[in-house]
Amino acid sequence: MRITMVGTGYVGLVSGVCFADFGHDVVCVDKDAKKVETLKAGGIPIFEPGLEDLVRKNVKSGRLNFTTDLAEAMEGADAVFIAVGTPMRRGDGFADLTYVYAATKEIAALIKGYTVVVTKSTVPVGTGDRVEEIIREVNPSAKFDVVSNPEFLREGAAINDFKRPDRVVVGTDSAPAKAVMRELYRPLFINETPIMFTSRRTSELTKYAANAFLAMKITFINEMADLCEAVGANVQEVARGIGLDKRIGSKFLHAGPGYGGSCFPKDTLAIIHTAEEYDVPLRLISTTADVNEARKTSMASKVVAACGGSVDGKTIAVLGLAFKPNTDDMRDSPSIAIIETLQAQGAIIRATDPEAVHEAKEIFKDVTYCEDAYTCAKNADALVIVTEWDQFRALDFARLKSVMQTPVMVDLRNVYQPDDPRLAEFKYDSVGRGAN
Repeated sequence: MRITMVGTGYVGLVSGVCFADFGHDVVCVDKDAKKVETLKAGGIPIFEPGLEDLVRKNVKSGRLNFTTDLAEAMEGADAVFIAVGTPMRRGDGFADLTYVYAATKEIAALIKGYTVVVTKSTVPVGTGDRVEEIIREVNPSAKFDVVSNPEFLREGAAINDFKRPDRVVVGTDSAPAKAVMRELYRPLFINETPIMFTSRRTSELTKYAANAFLAMKITFINEMADLCEAVGANVQEVARGIGLDKRIGSKFLHAGPGYGGSCFPKDTLAIIHTAEEYDVPLRLISTTADVNEARKTSMASKVVAACGGSVDGKTIAVLGLAFKPNTDDMRDSPSIAIIETLQAQGAIIRATDPEAVHEAKEIFKDVTYCEDAYTCAKNADALVIVTEWDQFRALDFARLKSVMQTPVMVDLRNVYQPDDPRLAEFKYDSVGRGAN
């Protein structure tokens, strides 16, 4: 089949490349000419394990192409995917659909034969209805169907998530559109992947509901971690104890500094605002969003406490800046609130991250960036693990102690165990397990 993917951001690029790897002919469209030339040459503008090799492979095969010309890309297309950004709107937290509607208008004017227009971007309930209205307004004679097909990709594991998903959700009541979508995802049938057909509005809400639930699960275990510290329990053992219950499951029960990234913060606020529009209070999700924001600042307070109650004039080494490992994504990363709070209290920040430094430089002022953990820890009064990159999972504690001003470690990802004998000479604190 022939696919047009409008937008080469995270979702559009991963989806387009994976569809091409399935054997479909894919043309990805972006207005940024420089970005398109980079992609044509096999380079990628984001960090995602395995993606660069997959881009090169499918460009070489001729199944994957990039262009700035939407008209050219839509020639003979069976499906056109809208995969543009839907950032939080400034001031009110609603999803900004400016790019979605702009893309829709351009697509509408170019529809010739029957075309399935698919919203891959994460959009509020009812967006598909408006997309359909716009197409009819711009091109009254167009033959088309608008389908919702939300993505469920985890950054750092996106290729596997696309090719081996738990489910594929497709929102449409149209028989011709269902036939097209089945053919697009036919390669997944060998894995017996559930293809779930629903109404368009149900599909749109399913995406938000999934992310809101996972955000609540993370926030729940973070609150349990605070209680564990107060009563002398171990949150990792609590998480295992409840996670073995199949009704609960073990995933997303890892205590830490709070969730971040491009999805959870944005999507929880979007579903809250959607519910407010319909006068349906979502108290659990609203509280989740509030607690998570407070969580990030409270982690800075944990660092201050480990430093004796003040970080004024002290050097803090921060290991990890991205919101999670295997990505360079800094959007709503806990590191932002932690670093800014520590700086506001007079701390001198040194930081390192395997992939996110280039993004961090656009966010922070007065931060010294280092090549590795040991350079970062030089003359530091405390070392803080914010992102659990593999590079930080087997640190040489003797070497760290030899370069640090004061052997203090605050492990916000519980990478190490408090009773590790190698930590005996460190003042060590973690999340939900107490300090040594």
